[in-house]
Formats: sequence, C-alpha cells, structure tokens
Amino acid sequence: MIKVGVVGGTGYTGVELLRLLVQHPEVELHAITSRGEAGMAVADMFPSLRGHVALEFSDPTKSTLDKCDLVFFATPNGIAMQQAPALLNQGIKVIDLAADFRLQDVAVWEKWYGMPHASPEWLEQAVYGLPEVNREQIRNSKLVANPGCYPTATQLGFLPLIESGCVNVSSLIADVKSGVSGAGRKAETHILFAEAADNFKAYGVNGHRHLPEIRQGLSRAARGNVELTFVPHLTPMIRGIHATLYAQITKETDFQALFEQRYADEPFVDVLPAKSHPETRTVRASNLCRIAIHRPQNGNTLVILSVIDNLVKGAAGQAVQNMNLMFGFDECTGLSHVPVLP
Repeated sequence: MIKVGVVGGTGYTGVELLRLLVQHPEVELHAITSRGEAGMAVADMFPSLRGHVALEFSDPTKSTLDKCDLVFFATPNGIAMQQAPALLNQGIKVIDLAADFRLQDVAVWEKWYGMPHASPEWLEQAVYGLPEVNREQIRNSKLVANPGCYPTATQLGFLPLIESGCVNVSSLIADVKSGVSGAGRKAETHILFAEAADNFKAYGVNGHRHLPEIRQGLSRAARGNVELTFVPHLTPMIRGIHATLYAQITKETDFQALFEQRYADEPFVDVLPAKSHPETRTVRASNLCRIAIHRPQNGNTLVILSVIDNLVKGAAGQAVQNMNLMFGFDECTGLSHVPVLP
C-alpha cells in the first residue's frame, strides 16, 4: 500500500484520477490539494466520489504531501516545475500530467509554452511516460512526464510504421479530433455548450503545443528528424480522441501483421481486424487505445485510425499505468475497466 497525493484535484483530469485511485487496491489517498477550494470536501465538489473520498481539499502550502510515496500533479502547465523538485529531493516520486517535463530541450519548451522553465535540470532526468515505448525506464524513474492526449493517440498509431522504417517520415500527417473535456474544466467561450454543440472546427493549425512533443517521440523512434503536419479539431462530444493518420509507404510489408506483432504484449493497445473503423465510444472511460490499419484502393498511402479516451489513456489512466510500473504493481491494476456504452 502506498500513500498518494494529488496536486490540483479540481479539474476533469483530477477527478478522473481520483476515480481510478479510489478503486486501486494498493493506494491510500493521503492529500488532495487546491489553493482555491481548500477546506471544501472533495465529495461536495464531485458527488460521484461520495462514499469513496472522505478528504477535504487542502492548501498546497499547508498540506502533508511530504508524507506521500508518490504525488501526481494534475495542474496547469508551469506549476509542477516549480513545486515538484522539493518533493523529488525528499525521495518522493512524481508523475506530472501537465507538460512541464515532456520536452527535453529547454529552449523548445520555453518557445511553445511562453515562460522560462523553473527547473531545467530535471528535464533530462524525467522519463517520458509512454509505457509502450519506455516501460523499463519508467520502472526505475523518480519523475515521469505523462504524455498528452493527442500525442498518445498519434504516437501509438505511427510507431510501428516508423520503427520498421517502411514509411516516409518527411511527410506524415495527423488529423486529430478531441472532445471538449480536453480543453479543461474552466469557463471559456469556445467550450460553452451553445458554442461547441452542433459544431465542428479545426484550431491551432499553424502550431499546437503538442506538436513538438509528438515530433520528439516519433523522431526518437526514427532515430532522425521527422516532419509532421498536425491539425487538431474540436468536436461536439465530451470524451474521446480520434486520430486519422496518413503515411506514404516506402517499403512493402504485411502492415496488419506489423501492428499485431508490435502490440501483441501490450495490455492497453487493441489492434482491430483489417478494415475496421474504431469509434471513440468503444474506449469511453477505459485505458484502451484501439487501432485499425487501412490502405485505400491498395495505393501508396496508409491510413491509421487510433482512438482513446482523452481523460483515461490520454491522461489519468496512463498516469496510473505509470504508477503501477514505478512501484512494481501489476501494470493493469485498477485499470481493467470495460468501456462504457452508450
């Protein structure tokens, strides 16, 4: 049994993380912090947790996070890089669900996130928490940078092709859609019901913060530079990521078998039969990524379809998966939920 703290438990990612942690047999929730909601019972803000979480939100400056074995940061970008080093220096392990430690190049991070990095010395020590790539490094890590939702769906869809060297890595395209919960639990005009419902739009076409993260991961797999056009879209649904990925074939192989073999031992990646069309609702509230491979008209372009729940495999579920690896638990503990339908 480990003691776990959550910094920033009031957002959608935070409450999803709490939902998973209270069902985990090896976890004791010790502290849940919120500067703005300190003193409020967690179950008063999130009635879904009534009977499961008896804690109140605590002020992060007065909390007992130093008594924890692991602390999750479910905070906006820029918080963990300021607060995590003090915990790490005390031997407490940290998983950051924001972007503070995802990019190893500090100049690239500062360009895309528009602020100085408060603890660049930790960037090289952080392990990027995509278990399907870095499982062994995660097991031995003190600091895990949990991947973003768009990067998770996109990288898992492209990785088998890039690792095998059978596609042109200078012309990759990722056309990716997200539900509105990906924008966070805050009041902004573009995610109001009257704005987002019955609507569909692209955004960040000239540059999205997840682009350098995806490029970094794919470039490592390719052992060289990767050029990617990444276009995110906002869709009128609450949960879900649907990535439609395009790659030009440079070497013939059995692409279906390639994906099946690459993910044969991965508990949370499901390669569907050829010509399938995965839907976001088939992974809702689960830690699964479902993938299908297409080759339209038997041409030179492969189309990969990859779907995840942005709050689970794209955030909180992957964070719990990383926690399991860091503490030697079975990787699937607390994550074997059947997707919710409808």
